[in-house]
Amino acid sequence: MSNVKGDAVTANQQGLDKEAGGGMRVLHGSYAKVVAILAILLSIFSIYSNGLSNIQEIYRNLIFLGFILVLTFLLYPARSSSKSGRFTLADYLFVALAILGVGYLIINYTTIHVDRGSQPILIDYIFGAITILVLFEAARRAVGLFIPILCGISVIYALFGTIFPWIFGHAGFSLERLLYRLYMTTEGILGLTLSTASTFIVMFILFGAFLSASGATQLFNDLALAIAGRKRGGPAQVAVISSALTGSLSGSAVANVATTGAFTIPLMKSIGLKPKFAGAVEAAASTGGMIMPPIMGAAAFIMAGFLGVSYTTVILAAIIPSFLYYIALIFAIDIEAKKQGLKGISKENIPNVLQVLKERGVLIVPIIVVIGTLLIGKTALFAGFAGIGSVIVASWLTKDKSNRITIKKMIEAFIDGGKGTIQVGIACAAIGIIICVVTMTGIGSTLAFNIVDLTGGQLWLILIVVMLTCIVLSMGLPSTALYIVVAVTAAPALVEAGVQPIAAHFFVFWFGALSNITPPVALASYTAAGIAGANAMKTSWEALRLSLAGFIIPFMIAYNPILLLQSPDGGSVEILSVILVLITSTLGVYALAVSMGNYLNTYLHVIERILLFFGALMLIKPGIITDVSGLAVCALVFSIHLIRTRKETSKGVEVNM
Repeated sequence: MSNVKGDAVTANQQGLDKEAGGGMRVLHGSYAKVVAILAILLSIFSIYSNGLSNIQEIYRNLIFLGFILVLTFLLYPARSSSKSGRFTLADYLFVALAILGVGYLIINYTTIHVDRGSQPILIDYIFGAITILVLFEAARRAVGLFIPILCGISVIYALFGTIFPWIFGHAGFSLERLLYRLYMTTEGILGLTLSTASTFIVMFILFGAFLSASGATQLFNDLALAIAGRKRGGPAQVAVISSALTGSLSGSAVANVATTGAFTIPLMKSIGLKPKFAGAVEAAASTGGMIMPPIMGAAAFIMAGFLGVSYTTVILAAIIPSFLYYIALIFAIDIEAKKQGLKGISKENIPNVLQVLKERGVLIVPIIVVIGTLLIGKTALFAGFAGIGSVIVASWLTKDKSNRITIKKMIEAFIDGGKGTIQVGIACAAIGIIICVVTMTGIGSTLAFNIVDLTGGQLWLILIVVMLTCIVLSMGLPSTALYIVVAVTAAPALVEAGVQPIAAHFFVFWFGALSNITPPVALASYTAAGIAGANAMKTSWEALRLSLAGFIIPFMIAYNPILLLQSPDGGSVEILSVILVLITSTLGVYALAVSMGNYLNTYLHVIERILLFFGALMLIKPGIITDVSGLAVCALVFSIHLIRTRKETSKGVEVNM
């Protein structure tokens, strides 16, 4: 187990290095202590401001922004290739500018909006420009170039609208007006996205940090081994289960691959699975964590805010699609293992499920508490607090003393939680610039109208255009950042085309998440390939094949949102309809897995694969006619295949005799 742990640390660093923006510095001595203290203070402030005080939203956001900006410049070097374990002069300079920019607005916000009646003066604009430039650099370091480039294009677009041709042209805005909106109001960097990061997201990141400190991650791995380890291709099934359990909290497919993959990929290779297949399974499973309720990598909170619906509505809507995604992966793995004649892990290497539950099973309770509090109508903030409290209590009820949350472990959880907030917080603040410009210029609705117009209103064509747009715009971004980008730029086109808003947002988020395994920029696949020792591009294409159902389900959601537990006509959903959709869709993804895996009892004929593929699509698409047609086609193919394989087997026996 010690080797596995060491591998996990190494792999996790590899994953961080491949994330957009590169990895964090490895600090020692007084440098590490400074960062640790700041991370602890950020975590404590987040708990205090969200549960123990009535601090005004604007001041909470400003203080939160100040913390994450300072931590960014101390933890992320100016160049990703830098191995320096100490702060540089540039770091100190940006820290000072960040404190000045944020501190100025904290002191003068009331003066600007009350005493001067929202009439800024020159010094306000200067500090606004400084803060925005500092944020650009912070985003470049922590998240990578893509977000700052998008923000820069947005600023240029807002200022010089008259030089843009065709539908993109507009009257333009003055620099003063743009700085005012971006820096001095809640419509820019201090807007909805940063508010979400400073409340729901930070609390659930802290919940995840406490859960990890309690040993729950190892519990998930042990349970996955106990449940699926002995099955055909067991280690691959373990990868799916453990990645599903941990991925929802992660928010990063790459980080999920780096942590769970260090444990699951060697296990998969040990039973004979090819390195590229082992890497592909982990990449696909980890990517699915971003769409896995109840957290969905924290994007669920922002989605609820954008849609103006309850958080519970979002996580309930995600249940069937995420189930279909993961069951499709399990089917694909089982077919591959059957094709290769592989077995599971030997009994002596499988943890005893009763023993595991007896020793640490109580650590599942915090997750149940979180889900339960959300389902009974409590706020996500309340659920986050309840989750953290229940982790601490549950850890002390375990028999294994090493799992107990002590003061030392609590401090470590605060440090991990504070550090874990940086990337998502910076991304949310920076993307506030894009949202502000889209709102000011109206480009979102203009693009939406013209996409619909240019495609002749053909929904299937609009969906394909939006799908490609989402995959390109989301490359290399963590879940919250990619969701915000596609929700602002791509979702309005689907809503304009008549797709239900919640279905439109799920569609764009889903394809944004799948960019992690879509060539050529498939960071999750590349990370998994590095751990597996496989060719990166081959691993990426293999992950794409395994996740094919994930590319089909969003289209079905757009056409019939019953998969999201939403009635197409906006009314109530009938339980029988949902059950029917679940059954037929599950049969459909199985048929799809067989078709793509090219194996049932033996290899399929070409015509069998083609018929099964189209039968699968008809079963996945909700509707009586398509369900009956798909069922008939699949039943026919399965029957023909069974008869053929029996005849071939019989002939083989006669020949041998």
